[in-house]
Amino acid sequence: MKISKFIILSFILILSIKVKAQSYIGYSVDNYSGVHSLISNPSNVVDSRLKVDINLFSASLFGGSDYFGINVSDILKSDGGFDFEDDAEKFPSNTNDFFLNVDVLGPSFMFNLSPKSSIGVVSRVRAFFNINNISGELYENIADDFDTGEDFNFNSENLTGTIHAWAEVGLVYGRVFVNKKHNFLKGGVTLKYLQGAGSLFLNSPNFTGQYNAANETLTTTGVLNYGISQDFDNDDINFKNLASGFGTDIGFTYEYRPNINLDSVSKKQNKYKLKVGASITDIGAINYKESVVTTYDLNATVDASSFDDNDDTQEFLDNNYTNTENTIAQEIKLPTAFHLLIDYHLKNKIYISLQSNLSLIKSNTPNSNSIINTVVLAPRIETKWFSLYSPISMRQYGEFAWGTGLRLNTVIGGTIMVGSGSILSNLLSNTSKTTDVYLGFKIPIYQ
Repeated sequence: MKISKFIILSFILILSIKVKAQSYIGYSVDNYSGVHSLISNPSNVVDSRLKVDINLFSASLFGGSDYFGINVSDILKSDGGFDFEDDAEKFPSNTNDFFLNVDVLGPSFMFNLSPKSSIGVVSRVRAFFNINNISGELYENIADDFDTGEDFNFNSENLTGTIHAWAEVGLVYGRVFVNKKHNFLKGGVTLKYLQGAGSLFLNSPNFTGQYNAANETLTTTGVLNYGISQDFDNDDINFKNLASGFGTDIGFTYEYRPNINLDSVSKKQNKYKLKVGASITDIGAINYKESVVTTYDLNATVDASSFDDNDDTQEFLDNNYTNTENTIAQEIKLPTAFHLLIDYHLKNKIYISLQSNLSLIKSNTPNSNSIINTVVLAPRIETKWFSLYSPISMRQYGEFAWGTGLRLNTVIGGTIMVGSGSILSNLLSNTSKTTDVYLGFKIPIYQ
């Protein structure tokens, strides 16, 4: 197993084939989103506008960095000739971050047990990549094999990085607690069985250094811990040697229904003027019993000219730094997050929602993944057969994102959904730092 240039080159490879993506921005707040709404709040399984919802296949991808600023129009015009190293604008600092979130929703369903309770089963395959607090200037010179004529210094405090891939099957249960007059309250929980495909992780509490261009030497201080679960290969992830774990999501939803006669309104209709949902997702971890952890003593001066394309970073570290190796049980934490949704029914089929997604895992926590913090304002037109969204987001790194999405029932009976929370801003901005897309096909049965 190789460390591919501080792991980030795997991320650059993904970007270089024009992947754009995230987790169903805009669509997940639709009252007809069914199974997809359970990902962020399991209480949505009960009192749904759908009697049954069956997801066949959906996929979402969300990636970005505060190191690169990319002009998507240049990529589209380049006909495959866009060079990220040469053509992307760079914003190096001592605390640059990279992230990637892949979420594939497999066969899943939800249905009503009774007027007050519902269940669902959700299957997913997920992969997260995070690297936090890396020196952008160091990364750039590693990527260029230290082909520079200038001295530079760097200071990466609390450097962490984690790649983690796993599958999960979740049993969802939701129940109505209050349904009186103008007030409605429901709750839900998802119990997940996790199957970990493996993880690669590193951390360094204080990694500093100086590069001397005249002598082509790199002087560094600190300690680097690098670990990998048994047989994991981030270039060829498979689900053969699996580790088990458990996870939980929990959520509640309150609705204010000021002008509703409970005896005359069916489940076919939205009843609220204001809806507020709150949830915590991905509570849990996977324990890899045989993880090999190598600790490198970085207090040394080394010949940087020996680093070239024929070497991987681990080989360079092994050849130049004293190290010790141990086999231990290593727990990898899930990307625990808090979600808050405020949805307001303006008039007729027009709604507007405000959603925040906040990581409960600090970005510099070793051996863990985390989402990036986002706040999304999303007006939408919502009907039984068709919905249109236009989400506007503020994302971590100060990134503004604007996108659009669509849910449409087809003539063959299923529903397609496609969208991106950033496609419009990506096309308009010269320095996009995040990008996302989602698509899927499902079979809904309405109330």
